[in-house]
Amino acid sequence: MTPEEVGERMVALLTAADTDAPVDPSALTTSVSGGGTGHERAVIDVPPALWWTALRAARDPGALGCDFFDWLSAVDELDEGFTIVAHVWSTRRRHGLLVRTRVPRTDPIVESVVDLYAGAAWHERETHEMFGIGFDRHPNLRPLLLPPEFEGHPLRKEFVLASRVAKAWPGAKEPGESEAGVAKRAPMRPPGVPDPNDWGPLKGKVPPPETPPRRASGDRPARPAGDRPAGDRPARPAGDRPARPTGERPARPAAPPGERSAAGPAGPAARPAPGDRPVRDIPDRATPGAPGDPKAETTPPASGPVTPPGTPDPVTPPPAPEPVTPPPGPPSTPAHAAGAENAAEAADAADAAAAENADTDTDEGKR
Repeated sequence: MTPEEVGERMVALLTAADTDAPVDPSALTTSVSGGGTGHERAVIDVPPALWWTALRAARDPGALGCDFFDWLSAVDELDEGFTIVAHVWSTRRRHGLLVRTRVPRTDPIVESVVDLYAGAAWHERETHEMFGIGFDRHPNLRPLLLPPEFEGHPLRKEFVLASRVAKAWPGAKEPGESEAGVAKRAPMRPPGVPDPNDWGPLKGKVPPPETPPRRASGDRPARPAGDRPAGDRPARPAGDRPARPTGERPARPAAPPGERSAAGPAGPAARPAPGDRPVRDIPDRATPGAPGDPKAETTPPASGPVTPPGTPDPVTPPPAPEPVTPPPGPPSTPAHAAGAENAAEAADAADAAAAENADTDTDEGKR
């Protein structure tokens, strides 16, 4: 059966004319719980007076056959009272049913279903202990989880969660907090836990936490500049220094054209061009190899086979062409001009000395 069919079947069983006390259909409400396919349940809301009757109809083997009692609990609805919910299951037909009813907050009592489902005894004891809901005809509503001297019902929303007010948490929240002399962080109270200074056995006895005074800016002495070590100051990142604009750097004065070399102000001195170098002209000096040259006279003739006239010598390379000397030109710089004048004067002095030596040799030969 589908959840919708289970709900319709429950309404039909409770409103049938052959029952002992037929129920008005307007007092019943059916719905389907969530949970998705295979997990949804049929839900029927009944008045508190029909609580036991509805569960008996659900257990009837000829009707729905919900023979297994799953659980029972309650929900605190504050001013609207308490909602009691029971879930039963059919082990043969494989369908479930949620039966709900709402009782007032002043006198929350319903009829016990222990005679229908024996497993409901434990759940009714717990609901009575946690919410304070009474179950008529229950054989033994004694405390289940709490000590007998406990006062109040912990699952009611007005109940104060004071366990951490009466006794501090024995464990450590962070590693090392339980050790002596270690500073602990401020305790955090969960929702519903009051301040121990406002409620509980330590009411009015807990002193407020001491906050260390904050030192004013003028109370801190200035540190002398000489006390700081050399390596104490962090290095300034390179990106923090603004770049200097190009136009702010002064231009370097240019040198006069006559004092500036061809390679620039920072480079080495340029070598004079071939036209700038003076040519030394010594017309009276004998050419090597010419008649009268002592080197030509003392040099022995080369030995070897005689090459026929008109045949090129395979061993001796041909003479290199005589270099063409360009005419002297004006010096490029004053320094070059001064060097040229000095070279010319030295050449003239050498020629004059050679002429005097030649005259002296001639005179001695005549003598």
